[in-house]
Amino acid sequence: MEFNCKDFKVGKCEGEKQVDGETMPLVLQPPSGGKNDIDSLLEALVKNKDWFEEMIVKNSAVLLRGFDVKNAEEFNDIVEAFGWDDIRYVGPAPRTHIYKRVWTANEGPLSEFIYYHHEMVLIKEFPKKVILFCEIPPPEGGETPFVPSFRVTERMIEEFPEFVEELEKKGLKYTFTALSNDNTGSMRGRGWQDAFGTSDPVEAERRANALGMDMEWLPNGGVKTILGPRTLTRVFDGRKGRRMWFNTMVGMHGKELSSTAMADGTEIPVNIVKRCEEIIEEESIQFKWQKGDVLFFDNLALLHGRRPSLPPRKVLVATCK
Repeated sequence: MEFNCKDFKVGKCEGEKQVDGETMPLVLQPPSGGKNDIDSLLEALVKNKDWFEEMIVKNSAVLLRGFDVKNAEEFNDIVEAFGWDDIRYVGPAPRTHIYKRVWTANEGPLSEFIYYHHEMVLIKEFPKKVILFCEIPPPEGGETPFVPSFRVTERMIEEFPEFVEELEKKGLKYTFTALSNDNTGSMRGRGWQDAFGTSDPVEAERRANALGMDMEWLPNGGVKTILGPRTLTRVFDGRKGRRMWFNTMVGMHGKELSSTAMADGTEIPVNIVKRCEEIIEEESIQFKWQKGDVLFFDNLALLHGRRPSLPPRKVLVATCK
């Protein structure tokens, strides 16, 4: 598909890559001689929303840069311009609601690395799009790297074909422990009351079951959630039949509050987890933020994370069906 939209021009950014003939991310800037204000941008997005969505699927990541987006209110206007349905975040990351459909990204310590993941990959209903806005770029570090998920599958099949086949057949089983109260000193410190939006244990369990989780209450007031079996890879319509590495095997394996194994209880070899971690890093695209950036991810096609950062850093997020 050729670029044929006169309301934007294609730019470049540090760290972009060509992957299977596609530029990731596709950088869209104001047209030559055009306006870069929020009203002009919103008009262009509404006019070209079908085309823009095609670009998200084609390139997996689309970056709006140079439009002088200032705050959560303007970011929310951009999100709402497309008419995509909202989807509430469910997961362990501590987040704060800012404005309408806008939340903070993970508020865990900036000194820690947030491992690569598809957003809400373990939940029955996950967002198709993750949209990020950089209000305050970090002075050092704090990148939001992302990874073409199908490349991870391809390389794992090349190196471990029998393991991938076995795990694809058996599926994965995950456990995660949610605390009794929020702890923003942890990357996964969201308490179960915040995570499930209720302080009623019965209602929390009902909501968890609806999302495909079983729950086991712990003596300390926390809860262990059990998920599985879950698939290793997924193929989604409109994405060239690519097998996405749609799991969080590496991110949850052998951690303090989480674990993963084959669905029949068989342990996953540590050397395979380690090699998968290396492959994911090798395939990553190290995107760096600039003030006012708005970045659209195809959550069905990309893993994303967060590099350690010096403060201040303020990135806001919206998730859409």
